[in-house]
Amino acid sequence: MNVNRPRPTDNAVFGSSITGGAHEPTYSGVLSFMRRRYSRDLTGVDAAVWGIPFDASVSNRPGARFGPQGVRRASAIFDGDPQYPFLADPFEQLSVVDYGDCAFDYGKNADIPGCIEAQAREILDAGVHLFSIGGDHFVTYPLLKAHVAKHGPLALVQFDAHQDTWDDQGDRIDHGTFVGRAVREGLIDPDKSIQIGIRTHAPDDCGLEILYGEDMELIGIPGAVELIKDRVGDAKAYMTFDIDCLDPAFAPGTGTPVSGGLTSREALMILRRLGEVNFVGGDVVEVAPAYDHADITSIAGASVAQHYFGLLAEKKQATAASDQS
Repeated sequence: MNVNRPRPTDNAVFGSSITGGAHEPTYSGVLSFMRRRYSRDLTGVDAAVWGIPFDASVSNRPGARFGPQGVRRASAIFDGDPQYPFLADPFEQLSVVDYGDCAFDYGKNADIPGCIEAQAREILDAGVHLFSIGGDHFVTYPLLKAHVAKHGPLALVQFDAHQDTWDDQGDRIDHGTFVGRAVREGLIDPDKSIQIGIRTHAPDDCGLEILYGEDMELIGIPGAVELIKDRVGDAKAYMTFDIDCLDPAFAPGTGTPVSGGLTSREALMILRRLGEVNFVGGDVVEVAPAYDHADITSIAGASVAQHYFGLLAEKKQATAASDQS
């Protein structure tokens, strides 16, 4: 046996298991989310990562269609190591595949919401937890419809610079209206929902609690965490993280940047402490790498996803320990 034989690469396509780290060079190989194996076989899978490369509903700068590529590329640095701050590789506990990207005809925008919802339902109907990478923030609307079809109305935990409650009377494809539409259609319970990092005003808050960007300086991370947990309670929740929740210093690669936002550290520290929230799905959206420098925004987006999977892994481990006791 040649003990100096290099470890194999390209776990994304040749990996023999859907658990465990790949331990391959971060600068080479086929890029999937955190080197997870590309697969449409959901047998034995706990969670799937799914890209939605759609940005035809933006009101300012386009480019979020490249978000899934950017986040996957940036996520390679996390592969195979114990993940900070979880002290463990989440994929030792959690079986995760990269499900690839949503399929749709870019020339038929009116059909795209249905494509997203139907394909998301296929994943959820297999009993798999779904985390999506956008794409602009419109994609959260059909994702919510798919999740609500399985779980019923949800609490929304929204990290964002914008309220996204503008009225579109249900006939627009617009990244600034999904929250208002979701409330009107009963997809989310506004009394259980909260927006974190808001730095703009819309005509209607639709009943959601709002934690404004400057509030973070006043109440701090512990205050924000308690506010979120108190608001959501024991309700099933969906997390959507618009990367423009972060200040442009930490996320320049986005379509509608707004100064005065959270730092990457603040956002990740909040997310790390939301393990008690019953998340049944989530996404990170509005990463537009073309406006980026040195993958700053893509790294932030990948870090949000990495933290989300860390929470899922901890929850699975706690459930298993409880079942054994």
